[in-house]
Amino acid sequence: MTYDSSLLTILSERDYIHQMTDAEGLDALAAKDTITGYVGFDATAPSLHVGSLVQIMLLRRLQQAGHRPIVLMGGGTTKVGDPSGKDESRQLLTHEDIQANIASIRKVFERFLDFDGPNAAIMVDNDDWLSSLGYLDLLREVGPHFTVNRMLTFDSVKLRLDREQPLTFLEFNYMILQAYDFRELHGRHGCRLQLGGSDQWGNIVNGIELTRRMGAGEELFGVTTPLITTADGKKMGKTAAGAVWLNEDQLSPYDYWQFWRNTADADVVKFLKLFTDIDLEEIEKLSKLEGAEINQAKIALANATTAMLHGEDAAKAAEETARKTFEEGRSDDNLPSIASNGSISVLDALTGLGFCASNGEAKRKIKEGAVKLDDKPVSDPQLLIAVAGAPAKLSLGKKKHGLLLP
Repeated sequence: MTYDSSLLTILSERDYIHQMTDAEGLDALAAKDTITGYVGFDATAPSLHVGSLVQIMLLRRLQQAGHRPIVLMGGGTTKVGDPSGKDESRQLLTHEDIQANIASIRKVFERFLDFDGPNAAIMVDNDDWLSSLGYLDLLREVGPHFTVNRMLTFDSVKLRLDREQPLTFLEFNYMILQAYDFRELHGRHGCRLQLGGSDQWGNIVNGIELTRRMGAGEELFGVTTPLITTADGKKMGKTAAGAVWLNEDQLSPYDYWQFWRNTADADVVKFLKLFTDIDLEEIEKLSKLEGAEINQAKIALANATTAMLHGEDAAKAAEETARKTFEEGRSDDNLPSIASNGSISVLDALTGLGFCASNGEAKRKIKEGAVKLDDKPVSDPQLLIAVAGAPAKLSLGKKKHGLLLP
């Protein structure tokens, strides 16, 4: 489909669009007016991970097209816990923990969005309105617009019940609170668009309907992205070593660069479109690379994504570290590292560096002959590595290298 607005043209050409509530209406509005749109993020940890990156990029595309993005932090909804995709209830966090997480997460958004200027992004916290709602007031004002029949059809509820896993009454209310967010953002900021992942479609439609029924006199819109999976069918960002965090204190720029450098051949073009600002003509050229030359496209992807999050200097340093390590066989100070305090077990080193998720996995890798210490194979899973003077280099396969510091 051809669009008139730069917003939907960008989203379409870069393959962000999965569903829209009214494509023609949104396109017409975006072509003539500035739209305020939002994406919601829960604050369950001090950092978001790369699985949230496509939603962050949606807000970036919205701003690049001349519109106004709102980052909605779920300081209130995090107190409840989103049941989507979960078999068990989330651990409830204190208000202080949630606010500390929001402060930590904000640093990442400042890399992707401009919080100054005519269409400056804003970050808001739904705790500002949700925590002040009286229970009876909420029941009377919002309750009549929801039916239990409809709520039971939502995937977040159906999946939990189908698996015979408990769904608390607290969690059951999550969809009501999320819908109420759209109503508040429309009233406070003139927000007319919610964006999110495909698993949020029902919640987005709920928010549109609730806001309309509670007095919105203009049309509201929703857009979702497809579930981003890798070529082998796995969910984006899931690795053996755990989550690929966006905050530097939880994942080094070098490890972040390596995550993108290790992208499967079949995913490179898709990821270049979704996660970089490289123009489509250049991506088209990179898509024609074959054989060993496709590594140039992977390096371009790693450099662009790392520069966007951590800065140009960090991307260049990571690329140079990788070149020295893989092409020249040398180690570099920019490699991920772990303190040994004079000695460390090979299992603790492998898990501490994030190369393996558990001691069991580390033992299997050693048995497979995939682990090397200073380029010499390690065969004993009980090995205690003495580190004195210079750092030692520990490697897992050909692509993961780390330093054991004295």
